[in-house]
Amino acid sequence: MKAMILAAGLGTRMRPLTDHCPKPLLPVAGKPLIVHHLERLAASGIRQIVVNVSYRAEQIISALGDGSRYGVELAFSHEEQPLETAGGIAKARPLLGDAPFLLINGDIWTDLVLSNLPQLGNDLAHLVLVDNPLQHPDGDFYLDDSGRVHVQGERMLTYAGIALIDPALVNDLPEPCYPLAPLLRQAMEQQRVGGTHHRGHWVDVGTPQRLQELDDQLRTG
Repeated sequence: MKAMILAAGLGTRMRPLTDHCPKPLLPVAGKPLIVHHLERLAASGIRQIVVNVSYRAEQIISALGDGSRYGVELAFSHEEQPLETAGGIAKARPLLGDAPFLLINGDIWTDLVLSNLPQLGNDLAHLVLVDNPLQHPDGDFYLDDSGRVHVQGERMLTYAGIALIDPALVNDLPEPCYPLAPLLRQAMEQQRVGGTHHRGHWVDVGTPQRLQELDDQLRTG
């Protein structure tokens, strides 16, 4: 299986830290945030990784190289302007191929064991969901007792930014720059989205404060 790390965003919420450094390269516990992903993927046996880049793309490419120092093989999908998630996946299709792949937001951290995620089967997506953080109290989706994900339900959870994706999900996009959420909601209506509730450590590293808190947590163990 291949993986795709989303690293093309502008990082506006992380300013001024991202004025001169792209968010994936911000250091956490002594290494760039994206390197934590590369090492976790390699440990899970996933070594072919596509990274989409746009803002300060050359810094990311220069810092990571071909990925060999992390035990992975990297390919970069360059977007002149960020294409949103679905658009970025569609552009990267020649690098990803047609088999299901693991999608990871570049601005999260988690202790999830990626190799434990199930195969897709007939689903178009399998989402990792977490308890709602303080900054997102209303959540995104509902996970029922049979492991199916729905747009609404009695107890909403937050999408963790980790998913198994069938590339067919992004077929026939209405425009090149397109978000993923509408496609996921359509697939949910077709009963083709499963989910896993991760109860371990997960952080949306979306602000300088949360970046510092994560750094402190990892350094102190």
